[in-house]
Amino acid sequence: MSKSFKEITHDISKELRTFRKEAQAPMAGFDAMAMSAMAEGVLSALQKELIATGIAVSTRCDGCIGFHVRSLVKLGATREQINEMLAVAVYMGGGPSLMYAAEVLAAYEEFSQA
Repeated sequence: MSKSFKEITHDISKELRTFRKEAQAPMAGFDAMAMSAMAEGVLSALQKELIATGIAVSTRCDGCIGFHVRSLVKLGATREQINEMLAVAVYMGGGPSLMYAAEVLAAYEEFSQA
């Protein structure tokens, strides 16, 4: 794979800085929703990040894959946990999801090397 998920997440973060300044109220709302949705509860933060990554695969979002896999690595997700989540994502999404499963594994390797 020639993509760098570190570069993708860095570039998106950089570009969104201006948007955050120009659209403060909507972004504050989005940030509050994200923090609330991802907070520990009945499901752990790790479980929630696995769900978010599965959705990133199904929606074919490189940026989402980068940000959520980076979080998974920080939370200590194992390759086995990621593979199991990807199996469900591919089951539900078919061939296109299989292509993005490969992207998740590349991102996992990249962020794990840090």
